[in-house]
This record gives sequence, C-alpha cells and structure tokens, in this order.
Amino acid sequence: MSKSIAFYTLGCKLNFSETSSIGKQMEQAGYVPNSFTSGADVYVINTCSVTDHADKKCKKVVREALRYNPEAKIVVMGCYAQLRPAEIASIPGVNLVLGASEKFNLPHHLKELNKDDNKMIHGPIKEVQDFVPGFSFGDRTRSFLKVQDGCDYFCSFCTIPLARGKSRSLNVAQTVNVAKELVQTDCKEVVLTGCNLGDFGVNHQETFYDLVKELDQIEHIKRFRISSIEPNLLSNELIDFVAQSNSFLPHFHIPLQSGSNKILTAMRRKYMRELYAEKVKRIKEVMPHCAIGVDVIVGFPGETDEDFLETYQFLNELDITYLHVFPYSERPQTTAIKMKEVVAHKVRNDRTQQLRNLSEKKRHYFYQQHLGKSYPVLFEKEEKGNKMFGFTPNYIKVETDYDPLLVNEIIEVQLETINPSSLHVTAHVPVYITHS
Repeated sequence: MSKSIAFYTLGCKLNFSETSSIGKQMEQAGYVPNSFTSGADVYVINTCSVTDHADKKCKKVVREALRYNPEAKIVVMGCYAQLRPAEIASIPGVNLVLGASEKFNLPHHLKELNKDDNKMIHGPIKEVQDFVPGFSFGDRTRSFLKVQDGCDYFCSFCTIPLARGKSRSLNVAQTVNVAKELVQTDCKEVVLTGCNLGDFGVNHQETFYDLVKELDQIEHIKRFRISSIEPNLLSNELIDFVAQSNSFLPHFHIPLQSGSNKILTAMRRKYMRELYAEKVKRIKEVMPHCAIGVDVIVGFPGETDEDFLETYQFLNELDITYLHVFPYSERPQTTAIKMKEVVAHKVRNDRTQQLRNLSEKKRHYFYQQHLGKSYPVLFEKEEKGNKMFGFTPNYIKVETDYDPLLVNEIIEVQLETINPSSLHVTAHVPVYITHS
C-alpha cells in the first residue's frame, strides 16, 4: 500500500526549489503527495537558518504535523538541520534529521527507518561536494530554478557557508538542459535562484553571464527573472545584456546590508557603498524603468545612530524601488555573535520601522511613474476575496477582478491607480481578451 507524504518549507526560494525536487523523488519512490492538513504518513520539514527563531518555527510545525497524524514519521532537513542536528533530534516526535549531504537520499533513509527510530544522519559540511539541480513547479505560477548552491564568502553575520558548503553548480550546458525541462510545462516565468547566484560557474571556470546568455536562447520560456545577486558580482556586461534581452526581465534584487562603509567592513562584505551606488546608476542609465530591490540589516553590532543615519540617507538618495529590511539577529557559530557593541532590540526595531516606511514611499513613487502605461502582466493563482494578482516585468504588483481565464496568462493591461491599503496597482483588463 502506498504511503502519503506532505512537505512544509521554511525560508528562501532555493528551499522551495529543493523541496519540489525531493517531492519528485518521493513520487518516483511510490509515495503519494498529500496536503499538510490531511494526515500524511510522512511529514518532511525543510528548514532555514536565516529566518528568526528557527528552533521555535521547527517545533511548531512538528507539533502541528503530529496533531493531524500522531503516528506520522517526521523528517527534518535543510540548513537548520545541518547546523543544529542534535537540537532538532531532541524535539519530541522527530524521527529523522538529514544534513546537507543526505537530504537528497530521503527515499533510502525512509526505507531503512524503523517505526521508533530517532536518527541523525549528518556529515561535515566540508565533505558536501555534489550539486543537485532542481526546480519548483505546480504550486506556483513561477518556477524557481536552482542553478547554484553554497557560498565561499564568510560574512560575519551569516551561517550559509556552514549550512550549505562551498559554492558549486553544474556547468552552463548542463544547467541549460535542466532549464529546457521547463519547456515541457506550462510555466511562463523562471526565477534563477542560488545561495550566491552571481558566483555560478566558479568550479567550472565559467560565469553567471555565460549562463544568462545561453538561457536567453531557449525558445518557449517567455520570462527569466534574476533573484538576489551580490553587487560585486553584478557586472556591467550583465546589466547591459538584460537591458536588451527579450526574456530577462528589468528587475534586480541586490543586497546592500548597510550604507555605512564602517559597518560593511565589520560585516566582511566584498564591496563599499560607492560600488553599490555605481551599479544602481548603471542600471538606471540603460533601464530607467528597471525595479531594484535592496536587502538591509539594521542594528548590527557597533551600528551607532550616526551609522544608521548614513544608511538612511544613502538609501533615500538612491534610485531604488523597495527594501527588504531585517533587524540584526544573533546566529550561533558566526563571528558577529562575539562582537561586544550590541545594539538594543528596541533600537533595532525602531530602525527597522523607519526603513520600512522609507520602502513604502520608494515603492509608491516608483509605481506612480508607471500609471497610465500598459505592461504585460503574468497573473498568478493567488486569489484574495474577488481579486487576483500578477506582476509586470519590472515587478509592479497588479490586482484586478478575479477571472479564472487569466490564471497563468500574460495579458497586456493598463495600470490605473494605486490601492493605498495594499500598495498594489489596479489594472484594466480588456474584456475581449478574457471573454472573446
């Protein structure tokens, strides 16, 4: 009799891609996909080490899984499982903890698992050499295509190199072949993902730019979107290529983390604020309509009021679109956790709110510049009330009245007004397109 399996994914787009790949493995092994709330025989929790309170989130998901089926086997994998395996193994109900080297061998480990086992299968991260490609499909309109894993940078606040190992990927030709599998689906947009995406090809003497040029040649994939890319790895030739490409979208997400060179140095980042400003300027010169997202960490140890003000003013003056703002969070095994000049949590939260307010103003201003214009929008499955949503190529979130014929379709629409409560743009969809 076939067993059912349900997945729960915490964290980044890369985790969603890997969960999808492991799900396909499990189907091939005879397991039947099930929803989380339907009482599956096996629950797999793919964890993250970047999000706050990883331990609490993991425990809560385990408890919820056992509420739906007290007899279920519980498997925990992912970054948090690599970093804190003993801690996870001690959670009541967890049967199997898989580190980075073993998460793609889940069918084998489940086969070997006895009912009452509590196993940790976990090796040193330095021994993880293989790259396992994959893409998410079916649960979202977009597909997240994993093209790179690991990171050779050791920023003082980050655990990714400890959780995922060295930077690695397939070569360009192999990666293009994986991408071509998506041609067989009805996916309209592919998001390229990785831990340090711009470092693609470092183990093959190839570059991310080499990959982008080849992916651009694939017929029948209409839209490629580049996820987060480090500013020092965002080359001018890549920016210029995206500007003239028909399939790569005018949207970059570029981590900054701080607008203070003093703090960037303490974070062990690979650039100074001047380089970041140069990249933003170059993008806007060749693509004035391009969306630029920014990651920022506030309250890093040693960040004074003057340092934060420097960051605020730097971001305020930059021609960017939106911010993802995170209060600094202490991570075990990082260099930053040993730093003495700790910023109070209240100060971190206050600074976070100030930058989030700035982000709303930036996004509103960017959206205003495009009202009255027409853009092709990919409408998604997401539905809230009688509204549905989609994105323009330059990442303006659009809402319109729900119409099932629009789901997973790219439709040319006119942007009308900004919804002040949601900061989405309302759009007019021509009637003849949906009901002809």
